[in-house]
Amino acid sequence: MMRQTDAVKAVDGVSLQIASGETLGLVGESGCGKSTLGKAIVRLEDPTTGSIGFDGKDITRAGTSAMRPVRRELQMIFQDPVESLNARHSVRELLEEPFAIHRVGTPAERRKWVEELLERVGLPAASADRYPFEFSGGQRQRIGIARAIALKPKMIICDEPVSALDVSVQSQVLNLLMELQQEMGLSYLFIAHDLAVVKHISDRVAVMYLGKIVELASSDAIYQRPKHAYTKALLSAIPHPDPTRVVDRVLLEGDVPSPIDPPKGSAFGHRISHPRYEETIGKDLPLVEIEPGHWVAADPCCLDEADWKQAAKLV
Repeated sequence: MMRQTDAVKAVDGVSLQIASGETLGLVGESGCGKSTLGKAIVRLEDPTTGSIGFDGKDITRAGTSAMRPVRRELQMIFQDPVESLNARHSVRELLEEPFAIHRVGTPAERRKWVEELLERVGLPAASADRYPFEFSGGQRQRIGIARAIALKPKMIICDEPVSALDVSVQSQVLNLLMELQQEMGLSYLFIAHDLAVVKHISDRVAVMYLGKIVELASSDAIYQRPKHAYTKALLSAIPHPDPTRVVDRVLLEGDVPSPIDPPKGSAFGHRISHPRYEETIGKDLPLVEIEPGHWVAADPCCLDEADWKQAAKLV
């Protein structure tokens, strides 16, 4: 008999809503729980508590048969196309698979649809008879995108889809995703650790730290009026194209706390040894709407004095 000695809260108390046709960017350091959240939404990971609603339906505990129609409308693009594409299958087999699983179309129709999908993502139709290893990283990610849109979904979870690509290729893939969103009315949860990439594509941005959302606002508000100290540190790390410009870089001290043994108070306050950390021990640090549509954790360790005074009134 297995005995559980500890539990890790990879995602803790996260609540998000994504509107039709919207892109919500989700950013944070590696290991903060971004990908786990994305996988939980598409039910590749089962949440222990909480609920997942999609298009008016609760899919939190939906079984295989109940999830089958949902999977046509809720898809995922993975970070590493090398791992997500079966190297033993041709591109045609990979792209025909969604149609076959959901019993959509005749063999002749599927063949035609595969070629149309490839052309739509910027690859020649003749690519269908090649194998994934014959393509570059950017081309493989285009194949992954083609597979994700094959069944015309309503929402796609993009799990760091450009982080493994060259910068020049990143912009091409981002532009492709934005074009597809306009054409198909797609909603995206765009997961990344690079705020510069997220700025290019997102309507709103959620900042995640050690399994919790610490700030959530429109893209403009996050980049122009960040409130949380962690958000400010991430923004200061964005490279600037002008090498002569002096940037006031925020250097983070300490290490990210372990999710196995998280701090009993403000996780970020603990990391930077903030003098007000003791005040936060054992206290809930909820998100409060400090400005219309701009939510931030009510944390004295992470807000300017004026923002903290305002947030404290809203708790």
